[in-house]
Amino acid sequence: MKVLHVITGLGVGGAEQQLRLLLRHLPVECEVATLTNPGAVAAGLVADGVRVHHLGMRGNRDLRVIPRLLRLIHAGGYDLVHTHLYRACVYGRTVARLAGVRAVVATEHSLGETQMEGRRLTPGIRALYLAGERLGSATVAVSPAVADRLGRWGVPAPRIEIIPNGIDLAQLRFDPSRRRRARQRIGIPQDAYVVGGIGRLTTGKRFDVLIRAVARLPDHLWLLLVGGGPQETVLRRTAHAAGVADRVLFTGERPYLAEETPGSDLPSLTAAMDLLVSPSLEETFGLAVVEALASGLPVLYASCPAIEILPPRAAPGARRLRGGPEAYARAIAEVRSAGPRPRTVPEAAQRYGITHSAARLMDVYAAALSRPLVPSPQGVDCP
Repeated sequence: MKVLHVITGLGVGGAEQQLRLLLRHLPVECEVATLTNPGAVAAGLVADGVRVHHLGMRGNRDLRVIPRLLRLIHAGGYDLVHTHLYRACVYGRTVARLAGVRAVVATEHSLGETQMEGRRLTPGIRALYLAGERLGSATVAVSPAVADRLGRWGVPAPRIEIIPNGIDLAQLRFDPSRRRRARQRIGIPQDAYVVGGIGRLTTGKRFDVLIRAVARLPDHLWLLLVGGGPQETVLRRTAHAAGVADRVLFTGERPYLAEETPGSDLPSLTAAMDLLVSPSLEETFGLAVVEALASGLPVLYASCPAIEILPPRAAPGARRLRGGPEAYARAIAEVRSAGPRPRTVPEAAQRYGITHSAARLMDVYAAALSRPLVPSPQGVDCP
């Protein structure tokens, strides 16, 4: 089997890094086409031996990408096309069908109640998405919450497959020496208490709430924000205004895999933390929370579908919390006063190993390829 993965971009983001991790565990030949932004994850894929095609798309309506992708698919001889993220799903599904590809699978990484990939949902976005979805063989939802939203949109239940995001448990396992090296590298005292936030720096992540919460806590407590995004300048101003700029560290985007940048990769920075806080009110999976649990961290979170479906005993160190800076400040103080916990991996994290996700996806591929083609009402052959 030969598979082409089509994705909107390959900068450092959850869906992009999830794709790279997944490709390390899929037992089939895979190539990747990125419509835009051949960023850090593209370089990582190439280092892994994956062929990456950059299609040079310059905007949502740059239709020149259609013949480029069509030529690539014709030349590649792919058995299946797998699309990721909204723009790639819209263009990728359509072009794959025009090229005569038998099976087209899409993964829906980021469909919230009111937004998709950080952008406000509109009737036009929904209509275009649904029109493209009919051209696919199956749509993978990363959580039951996403599957439920797809169903309410009108996607038939038999076309929806739930395959959760996967994590590399071995990479994320806590290592005291990694913790020491990471703190030394980024300039945090070894005895400091470190609250962490992981994710793209956007309004929806509510990291401003976390900064204001830390401002209400003692001076020897630090905040480590891992990620990049359009709100970084605003958040830095918030930290200055709150008087905590000297103990709020912004790391920028960080790769997932430890061998690339020892001491500043995501697992090392997670090891450097004492508590992970996720104030975001709308998550489709909650990958940062699950990764933190895999590192043995206690967690405060506002939304995490990945663990909300599990019994409380599966994640004893996780606590759901809604509210503003005062509520988060009180909760952080309570976790700290309870003292350090053993950095063991709870059941909730063990459920989401990447090997299981890869095996489930192979089942979806096999089913998509086995379905006979039938004419659709629009005249495009669909399974």
